[in-house]
Amino acid sequence: MKLNTILSVLICSVLFLPVYGQKKISDNKQAIIKSIEKHQSELIKISDKIWALAETAFEENQSSKLLADYAEKQGFIVERGVTGMPTAFVASYGSGKPVISVLGEFDALPGISQKAQPTKSPLNEGAGGHGCGHNLFGAGSLGAAIAVKELIQNGKIKGTVKFFGTPSEEKYFGKIWMVREGLWNDVDANISWHPSASTKADVQSSLALVDFKIEFFGQAAHASADPWNGRSASDALELYTTGINYYREHVKPTVRMHYHIQDGGQVVNVVPDYSRLWMRVRDTKRSGMMPVYERVKKMAEGAAIMANVDYKISLISGIYEVLVNREGGKLMQSNLELLGPISYTNEEIAFGKKIQEVTKKEQVGMDSTINPLEETKEHPGGGSTDVGDVSWNVPNINLGVTTAPKDTPWHSWAVVACGGMSIGHKGMLYASKAMAMTMTDLYENPEALAKVKAEYKERKGDEVYEAIVPEGPPPIPSNTKKQ
Repeated sequence: MKLNTILSVLICSVLFLPVYGQKKISDNKQAIIKSIEKHQSELIKISDKIWALAETAFEENQSSKLLADYAEKQGFIVERGVTGMPTAFVASYGSGKPVISVLGEFDALPGISQKAQPTKSPLNEGAGGHGCGHNLFGAGSLGAAIAVKELIQNGKIKGTVKFFGTPSEEKYFGKIWMVREGLWNDVDANISWHPSASTKADVQSSLALVDFKIEFFGQAAHASADPWNGRSASDALELYTTGINYYREHVKPTVRMHYHIQDGGQVVNVVPDYSRLWMRVRDTKRSGMMPVYERVKKMAEGAAIMANVDYKISLISGIYEVLVNREGGKLMQSNLELLGPISYTNEEIAFGKKIQEVTKKEQVGMDSTINPLEETKEHPGGGSTDVGDVSWNVPNINLGVTTAPKDTPWHSWAVVACGGMSIGHKGMLYASKAMAMTMTDLYENPEALAKVKAEYKERKGDEVYEAIVPEGPPPIPSNTKKQ
């Protein structure tokens, strides 16, 4: 075992002891805490292994296997390779209602490899890194599922617990295909969390998103000898991006449009006959996003006409905004207040401040304050997540837990650094406890679960969910194999 892992186990084993005596915690919730502390060394080891593997979208073969194997070892029935995705799996335990599920992610981001130190230094140059903390996400959620499973096993609560191993959140949004196949149809409520720079019951939504690519097809020619015989795919691409950038002035402030030029031609002396652009459109509501999506598709046709080339638009995938559930948020909030804030050593605070210094942020260290439940904003900022698609199919309760210093740039080496040491480990174990305690509330209190489900139905209204993905299987790389 690595030295920093041993230290994390020792630190985390005493992390919550001063807090637990301050408020009355039920017997079942005390059992939850003891279970996670019993498993914490294994959970940290699994998280660290996934952190070091840093496997990216749909290629998380070893990372997925680590989680699925440990779930199986703990007595779960594990179904692997679900919905045509080799790294997706479902681990189930128990029988009957209620059925409560928890999400786990485990994919890394490309190109941000980093050592577990507060200055930028790649672990493996050019390799991936867990700049969104998904190594913690998967292991922490599994810890919660195991703790609930042990309560069911010991006859303390009745029902079924499910752990969903969900791949490729960062690139292709793997949960969409799992939702499309009905994997949450029998679930009463779902729990999710995400690593963060603060700790709170998350009652804010996210941005809806549509992800697509545009290809232009022209005619190659010599760029100097006979350019009049060419039809430039690159011209079409430039005309298209110019149109997008002028369009920015005429969309609502909630809209986001961004693109990546993947192919603009290969050499300067050839009129390029092919170009390709990867494009995303977002808004705080799917209903606002779709008209913008339709508009920018028409703009591709216009660019093709002006450049006298052909074009093709290919949908990759799209996701809904998160459907907030405040009743669930209230339950989560009460458990955060029971647990109290995470406490940090002087060394961890110094680690955090060093990261803030290097990334040119105010050196204030860590923030795990438990603030009152926030008011839900009508139009929040931020990113997008395929948890949104889950939330439109089953009531979802979300949580954010501190795993990095305040104001840390996300999707960066700085988050990778924290995810491989005790700051990340502490947040992961805290999330396990908070989620499992909230799940226990849903098993024990049918009225609370009924309120969560009633709010979900009211917020969803008459909306009919329709997965934003092309027909056919997920875009699995050819080198990915079933576990």
